[in-house]
Amino acid sequence: MRATRRTFLLSASSLALAAPVLGVGLDRPASAESYPLEELLKPGPLGDQILGADNAPVTVIEYASVTCSHCAHFAETTFPQLKAKYIDTGKMRYIFREFPYDPVAAGAFMLARCAPKDKFFPMIELLFKTMNQWAVERPLAPLLAVAKQAGFTEDSFKACLANQQVLDGIEWARDRAANKFKVESTPTFFVNGQKLSGAMSIDAFDKVIEPYLKS
Repeated sequence: MRATRRTFLLSASSLALAAPVLGVGLDRPASAESYPLEELLKPGPLGDQILGADNAPVTVIEYASVTCSHCAHFAETTFPQLKAKYIDTGKMRYIFREFPYDPVAAGAFMLARCAPKDKFFPMIELLFKTMNQWAVERPLAPLLAVAKQAGFTEDSFKACLANQQVLDGIEWARDRAANKFKVESTPTFFVNGQKLSGAMSIDAFDKVIEPYLKS
C-alpha cells in the first residue's frame, strides 16, 4: 500500500515496531542467488548514496532499515572495519539503500534524505546509534530531538516529513528491491551481484571479497 505523510503520522503515533521479526542475525550462509550488477546499479528516483571509488573492483550494495537491530549492529561493529579495509583503500564501492518495513523507519530515512548530501551517512550513523531513543511506540518527539542534533529545526523536520516526493522515492527503491531482487529481510547485501543476508562479520566479508581482488 502506498504510504502518505498522513498515514505515516497516524501509524507512527501508536506503532509497535516489527524490527526484531524481520531483521536477520549474524553470518548466515552465503546465498547462491546472484543478479546482474548492471541491473542492480540502476538508481532509484532519489539517486544513490555512495562511498568509495567508482572504479573499485568490488561493489557492495546494502539494503537496510534504521529500525532493524541487526542492521544497527552491523553499522556499529562491522562497517567501520569494512570501510577502513576496503572502501578507504579504493578496493570497494559501497552503496546504501533504504529498505524500511515500518512507517517509523520510512520517516527516519526521509530525514536522512532531507539532510545535505554530504550529511547523509553521518545522519544514518546517528539514527542507528540512537535507535533505542526514537524507535519507540510514540516516536515523533524523540525523533525530532535526534534530528535537532543533525541541524534540523522543528519547521524543517515537519517540512521533511511532509515531502511526499521523498517518501515515494524511498518506497520505490524498497519495492523494487523486494520485487526484482527478492530482498525479504535486512540487512541484505549484494557483493558484485551475489546476494548475502545477515549482519555479516568482517571475516565473512573477507571470504566473499578477497577472491574478486585476486582475479
